[in-house]
Amino acid sequence: MQSYARPTLFCSRCLGFAPCRWNGVTVRSEAIAALTPHVDFVTACPEMEIGLGVPRKPVRIVRVNDEPRLLQPDTGGDFTAAMVERVREIMTGLPAVEGFILKTRSPSCGPYDVKMYDGLARGATVARTAGFLGGAIVEIFGKLAVEDEGRLTNFVLRERFLIKIFALADFRRARRTGRIAALQDFHARNKLMLMACHQSEQKALGRILGHRDKRPFDEVAADYEQHLIQAFRYGPKPSQVINVLMHALGYFKKSLQAKEKALFLDLLEEYRIGRAPLSAPTAVLRAWIARVEEPYLAQQTFFAPYPPELVTISDSGQGRDY
Repeated sequence: MQSYARPTLFCSRCLGFAPCRWNGVTVRSEAIAALTPHVDFVTACPEMEIGLGVPRKPVRIVRVNDEPRLLQPDTGGDFTAAMVERVREIMTGLPAVEGFILKTRSPSCGPYDVKMYDGLARGATVARTAGFLGGAIVEIFGKLAVEDEGRLTNFVLRERFLIKIFALADFRRARRTGRIAALQDFHARNKLMLMACHQSEQKALGRILGHRDKRPFDEVAADYEQHLIQAFRYGPKPSQVINVLMHALGYFKKSLQAKEKALFLDLLEEYRIGRAPLSAPTAVLRAWIARVEEPYLAQQTFFAPYPPELVTISDSGQGRDY
């Protein structure tokens, strides 16, 4: 059974961890509930941490002299300075994390699509911005896995998020060994996934490990991590996924009957035109891998990039077309 590294995620505390929303409730996220056995969480609630109680009067972002301010309409209170300072403290004290799940549209935590008003009165016009903490996270860690709980209900976005956090956790587990051999093993196991995500970065990663020129391990690992994050930034692409599947098919050219190969190619075409999920051709490949005991493909994370418990019933139908 595959051993998955355990990612660390930063989450808004109201997302199932404490009743700290302005109205005193906890927001349940099915994605976070499913992740709980498999990841470690670091949480924060910036609004409570600057002294706003629960329940509390809502705050909003208001544009004043072209600058965003965090104001409380019912009291006229201005909490901008306190929030800016708290965001600085959170970012300074943040441990190493693989990703972020933030409260959607929150004036403190929202990473995007947060309302910014032009005043405190009812009917004030609205623009869209990021929350104070959410905006800082996107600016500094935007190439990591950053989502809000609303977007994680979308299969495609959730799939990309899961692939990224477990791959980065796996890399950091290898990096902690201090051994080039561990990075090489990581690269070998992730070769097909990297091909599906970003072929040029996959080749660049191979060159980093293959032409080290006696550089110190930490320097090689840091260089590798930068390119790895870029490779996983947008997730697998349909055209490259098909190339990977065809590449995998080549491992069975001597063991398949003509009808088996034809069935697989038909499934691949159905996937290409959007009439079948990716799980259909990959399920066939996984069966063949087990039957012929193909060692290289058996170790590839492409076929099981995250714990199978995180694949919901709905995931087995439409959705794996990225």
